[in-house]
Amino acid sequence: MSAGVNVDRVLGETDAPTDAPRETLDVRDLGPPKPLANTLELLADLDDETVLVQLNDRAPQHLYPKLDDRGYEYATVERDDVTVTTIWRA
Repeated sequence: MSAGVNVDRVLGETDAPTDAPRETLDVRDLGPPKPLANTLELLADLDDETVLVQLNDRAPQHLYPKLDDRGYEYATVERDDVTVTTIWRA
């Protein structure tokens, strides 16, 4: 459980690999452009097998095209109190 979110359950709702190493980044309390910048910086440091789980207060619309450009797969699951975006390499 991460910050009140059952990440395993959320991952099960996406196509992200559930058996891969996982890193969680909580950007819910950050104002723009910090969530975008922090996510891209962390992705650059992670190996290709690691799934990044971003916890946000909204869907990261500006992040999606940047992920597409960099060849990442992603899925967003919205909950009442958090939006979870999983990011991985296919």
